[in-house]
Amino acid sequence: MYFVYVLKSESGDFHYIGHTLNVKKRLDEHNCGKIHTTKTHCPLTVIYIEEFQTGSAAQKREYYLKRGEGNFWLRDYLKVKGLW
Repeated sequence: MYFVYVLKSESGDFHYIGHTLNVKKRLDEHNCGKIHTTKTHCPLTVIYIEEFQTGSAAQKREYYLKRGEGNFWLRDYLKVKGLW
């Protein structure tokens, strides 16, 4: 299974959207400073996950959530839950 995940910085108003096979391992990589984009925003926590059968489906969903309509939907969805 592949996953699309959203991370939120515990120290500020920073969010990151990505996809992976292993969410726990990827979160550890983010929090250890191995990912350039997020290394200055640690610590990070997972606030949203979706599951997919294929990597290409997960990648398409990640790109959708990063842009336009998909990003507006994600922000609204997470704001209602008090996570954004």
